[in-house]
Amino acid sequence: MKANPNFTNLPLEFWANIKYLSNQKGYSDSLPRGLKLKDNITVPPEIKKIKEFLAKKKTAIPQVKAFTYQEIIDFFKSESFNTDFVMKKDGKPTEMCLKMESYLQYRADVLNNEVEGNLMDFSVAEQEFNRLKEAIKPTIPFPMNKQKGNKKVIAYFTSIINMLIEQGLRGTDFDHDPRKLAMFTENNYPSRILSRTVDGAYPSIVDPIALWEIKEYYFTTSFGSRVADGVYESLLDGMELKEVESNLGKKVGHYLFVDAYYTWWIQGKSYLCRMIDMLHMGIITEIIIGKEVTSRLPILVKEWVKKRKLKQLDFPLGMAAEPKKKYRN
Repeated sequence: MKANPNFTNLPLEFWANIKYLSNQKGYSDSLPRGLKLKDNITVPPEIKKIKEFLAKKKTAIPQVKAFTYQEIIDFFKSESFNTDFVMKKDGKPTEMCLKMESYLQYRADVLNNEVEGNLMDFSVAEQEFNRLKEAIKPTIPFPMNKQKGNKKVIAYFTSIINMLIEQGLRGTDFDHDPRKLAMFTENNYPSRILSRTVDGAYPSIVDPIALWEIKEYYFTTSFGSRVADGVYESLLDGMELKEVESNLGKKVGHYLFVDAYYTWWIQGKSYLCRMIDMLHMGIITEIIIGKEVTSRLPILVKEWVKKRKLKQLDFPLGMAAEPKKKYRN
């Protein structure tokens, strides 16, 4: 999923008000009170069984909300804020208010009608992993998830990503398991280093063309701080990469791979909304959700390879990319 150009390059106050409105009025409705979904799911949670249980209870999973311009105006009136940015003196909505209404409708539509259907559960991811393993015959070892006991199995979504990248690169190296911080150099000298490790880099963590993070939580049955922190870590990385682009002129693709139906759609829809917000704020280049990975990632890999070739043509081996600068105290 790429950002919709209708909602990019918007001022920070736009996003502040989107966040405030969403947080106060709710990103989505809750399941009916007394409905103990957690007590009736398997581990790892399965999409089919979740929906069967809810159907028996004659209810459905709440969807992401959208708000009309009148609801937006009424909300800010009720909060006792200055309403000049959402309402004109004649009571009609401002351009900012109409843009908020349009964005919230877009966000709800893309999540309810596209993202939910792309999210996989453990069994679907396992099937896709086995299919690709047989077809690709990868050489990269499969990482294990961070669970314990009988929950400790292959990290299927991560392995699917690695297989598809390896297949697309056809022998070209990439870092599928970085253990060090990504670095950006000038004149063969460290200029910027990110604050935390990422899950993958192409061609390497030194002056990368692309970096990615993977949010795979098939066994999670509660939306804990570790999962929430994963979203905010992506925010930090994205802000640091924006600074690298602004001050060093190095534009890096920042990709977020997300999967696990129960974790994100049942427990964490508000965080999916925040991901969509970050995408349009320019903090993330693209979000790839679940099943989407098999069709979208091969295209991305071709784009990365093309960018690397162009970069090599611009700055042949041994030639400094930029004139040397004196260090100033």
